[in-house]
Amino acid sequence: MKRLLQLEQAALMVACYFVSLHLGYAWWLFFVLLLLPDISMVGYAIDNKWGAALYNLFHHQGVAIAVIGIGWFVNQEYVLLAGIILLGHSAMDRLFGYGLKYNSGFQDTHLGKIGKKLHE
Repeated sequence: MKRLLQLEQAALMVACYFVSLHLGYAWWLFFVLLLLPDISMVGYAIDNKWGAALYNLFHHQGVAIAVIGIGWFVNQEYVLLAGIILLGHSAMDRLFGYGLKYNSGFQDTHLGKIGKKLHE
């Protein structure tokens, strides 16, 4: 089942890339912007609760779809692109096993624990 879910997220990420191309953006722009949502990890500088809340806001696929919908509805391509980047990034994270975070720490995700301590 894990491989099937990874395949699903890979397909979603590729779809986001092709949508960005369809909108007329340069082929490289998607990849340049793809890691931008990780700036949300700055919340962990405050504490785990803030870190998880901010991280989850920028990595929740429902939020990404809402941003896409708003961009589509108000006919703003930059908002639409922002939603596509958010969705593509969250799909990439899930592909690599990074999920939404719990307040207990960055390593605790809805997909399970991540990090070095897991393998020790």
